[in-house]
Amino acid sequence: MSFPRMHVSLYVSNLAASVNFYSTFFGQPANKVKPGYAKYILDKPSLIISFIENSDRVQSNFGHLGFQVETFEEMSNLLEKARAQGIVSKEEIGTSCCYAIQDKFWATDPDGVQWEVYYFHEDAEFNDPHYALEDAAACCMPPVSPKEKISLSDLTTVNTCAPGSGCC
Repeated sequence: MSFPRMHVSLYVSNLAASVNFYSTFFGQPANKVKPGYAKYILDKPSLIISFIENSDRVQSNFGHLGFQVETFEEMSNLLEKARAQGIVSKEEIGTSCCYAIQDKFWATDPDGVQWEVYYFHEDAEFNDPHYALEDAAACCMPPVSPKEKISLSDLTTVNTCAPGSGCC
């Protein structure tokens, strides 16, 4: 089997707010916007993502979505753009998440869907204690309630400790 492009569809509570967020996050306008529906077709990574406005079907705690980039420089450039646009909800540089050393940032859409943009350095035997919570759903996600409204002035930058730094 060959899969040339991945498709994801998400329910959203406010299509206009979601289109505004995702046009900023993806750096391009939606390819299609119709009543209650929007779709983006991304070339890199190869992804089709659509949004269906139906607040009753918005679900939380499914995990998160993300993009792995090829270089640290690419992640840094995307982080700078996301900072300038005010959509970064968390930054983690030199973190060990899910037993891998990574540099990453997070952006949270209007319905609480969390997006991780990360550069993978290498596998690790160390997992940041930040992720060692009893709730297994907490791994690799910043703690944000899916219905919590976040204003840009509430966003903060948080760095976790790096392996071997002595902070743990």
